[in-house]
Amino acid sequence: MSNQMAFAIYKPNEGKADELMDMVKKHLPKLREYGLITDRDVYLARSSDGSIIEVFEWAGPDASRRAHEHPAIAAIWEAMGAVAEFPVLATLPEAGSRFPNFAMIRGTK
Repeated sequence: MSNQMAFAIYKPNEGKADELMDMVKKHLPKLREYGLITDRDVYLARSSDGSIIEVFEWAGPDASRRAHEHPAIAAIWEAMGAVAEFPVLATLPEAGSRFPNFAMIRGTK
């Protein structure tokens, strides 16, 4: 089975966008540190409703499961849950478009 691309989506609670972004900036490096995502470029984008979208590649077919079992990753996700919702891709305003576009925040290693 090939690696999977992930779209992680976080919609900040009112007044929590900056706090959420600080957590997002720590999330991807931690996933990489623990070998859960590949070294391919990762992307951050923003939906018109303010949701942050992370796009990355899992390091293998069980990487998502291992991330859910890792205490350091779980701690980040728990903190994110206190300042954001985790909507599904279909709920984003752009999802109704055949070719959705999102505002680019950054692309990086």
